[in-house]
Amino acid sequence: MSYSIAEAARRSGLSIDTLRYYERIKLLDPPARDTAGRRAYSDDDLGWLGFLTKLRTTGMPIKSMREYASLRRHGVASAGRRKALLVDQRRSVAERIAELQGCLDILDYKIENYERVEQKVLGIEPGREEISA
Repeated sequence: MSYSIAEAARRSGLSIDTLRYYERIKLLDPPARDTAGRRAYSDDDLGWLGFLTKLRTTGMPIKSMREYASLRRHGVASAGRRKALLVDQRRSVAERIAELQGCLDILDYKIENYERVEQKVLGIEPGREEISA
C-alpha cells in the first residue's frame, strides 16, 4: 500500500511540513515516488513515523533521534548502540514519571485539603454527604 504525503500526514498525525522536515534532517529516508514523481509512503514508513512520534513524545532530543535513525540504516550491526539509546531514554522517562507522580501526590493532597475546608465551611461532617432533594 502506498500513501500520498497528505494521507501519510493524516495517518501519522504529523503535518506535511513535519514529514518534509524529517526527510530533510534524515530522520526519514526519502520515500518512494509514484509515476508522477510524488512521494509515496509505505506502511513501513508509517510504522517508522509512529515510532519517531513515540520517541519525540518521550522527550528524546532530535539529535539522539537522528543518531538512532542513522544507526538503523546499518542494520543489526548497530543493535547494541540503538538499544543503549533506548535504555538511556527509558531511564529519562522513568525519572520524569517519578517526578510527575510526586507532583500528582501533592495535587491530590491539596485537593483533599480543600475538600475538607469546603466541608467545614459548609458544615458537612467528613464522610456524610449532604443530600439535596
